[in-house]
Amino acid sequence: MFTGIVEELGVITAREDLPDAARFTVRGPTVTTDARHGDSIAVNGVCLTVVTVSEGAFTADVMAESLRRSSLDKLGAGDRVNLERAAAVNSRLGGHIVQGHVDGTGSVLAVTESEHWTVVRVALPVALARYVVEKGSITVDGVSLTVSALGFGAESGHWFEVSLIPTTLSLTNLGGATPGTVVNLEVDIIAKYVERLTTLREADNA
Repeated sequence: MFTGIVEELGVITAREDLPDAARFTVRGPTVTTDARHGDSIAVNGVCLTVVTVSEGAFTADVMAESLRRSSLDKLGAGDRVNLERAAAVNSRLGGHIVQGHVDGTGSVLAVTESEHWTVVRVALPVALARYVVEKGSITVDGVSLTVSALGFGAESGHWFEVSLIPTTLSLTNLGGATPGTVVNLEVDIIAKYVERLTTLREADNA
């Protein structure tokens, strides 16, 4: 489990494409200080398992399913990524419950800068729209954020907005997001459980 509070901006130093997967080497001096084989590290919100650790970098294999469902398939050497180690049971939950299981991807529609924050509008896949509510939580590239607005456009379809403070802009890759940037999305797991329980109850009463 993760909290969506990014610990550092890492850099992909190498990518090796395999028949049904890809192996990434990621430099992250902070997240590798206590990392061992088998540990979990979220990379742009995708929970990956550490294979090796060496000199401030780690390798992780990404299976074809994860590549298909996330933006990791578009990444290569030189790309910056958000990194977070799995939450410790004795730590504060600074964000919200994040599993690292990406539900889909969205693309940045607009970036509007102001003096104290930046508003980013992201296209929301129709299959995920029912799980997102204003003032609720959503994970964007592994960053726990609060939905500040929701809407629907004739051309853009469903969208949501998040307001990013300077700290988020400087410490995560969202600071470099531009229209067209593809981001990983994970909706609040509680919303999915509520829907499932409601559906089962309706089926039992039918």
